[in-house]
Amino acid sequence: LLFPLQRLERHLAPGTDTAPFHLFEPGLAALQRAEALFRPGRGHAIDYVSSAVRTDHAPPAALPEVCFVGRSNVGKSSLIRALFSLAPEVEVRVSKTPGHTKKMNFFKVGKYFTLVDMPGYGYRAPQDFVEMVEAYLQERCNLKRTFLLVDGVVGLQKTDHIAVEMLEEFGIPYVMVLTKIDRAARGLLLKNVLGIQEFIKENTQGCFPQLFLVSSVEFSGVHLLRCFVAHVTGNLPAVEAS
Repeated sequence: LLFPLQRLERHLAPGTDTAPFHLFEPGLAALQRAEALFRPGRGHAIDYVSSAVRTDHAPPAALPEVCFVGRSNVGKSSLIRALFSLAPEVEVRVSKTPGHTKKMNFFKVGKYFTLVDMPGYGYRAPQDFVEMVEAYLQERCNLKRTFLLVDGVVGLQKTDHIAVEMLEEFGIPYVMVLTKIDRAARGLLLKNVLGIQEFIKENTQGCFPQLFLVSSVEFSGVHLLRCFVAHVTGNLPAVEAS
């Protein structure tokens, strides 16, 4: 549940480069610190803040920020709901209809960081999606990392390549998250993981080399992803993140 990528490692052919599997392996203290950030308490509220279709309507850029973006129906809102599962009062709307999210939805995690649920691209994307997202990525000065979600069953699609090109062009640091891993057979998942890691190595500069594998149903990889969010927003002491 904690490290689904490493669980796949035993099934790889001898000689496969597994270095990208181990770049972010936090210890117990870091994982516990991250869990505490995602658990509301006295003096530590986790709230939906607002929605916006333009960056000038967004909340003030006062805290470190991360955003989650991906194809319509990639499981983005479901993953964000899983990340916030320790704060069930936080409403993250999830729909089986692709393209349900039409605005940028901002969630504030105490005084520590803001998480943004972006509209999906591709099928039923908002008409002004490109303008909205490009403006956000270029103008949001407090954006620390973009999380690009890719369907673990089908792998990288044409629209994902376009998203990668945009992030690379703007020089935005990002990381790829493979969703719905509970739906993919092990062989298919291995194929997609190795293919995407090779793509990252050969075709990207701004992408973190390690993939994050998650299942919002089984909660696989959710704890590790919380920890990485805490890390990139500067909320883990450096010694704890390694």
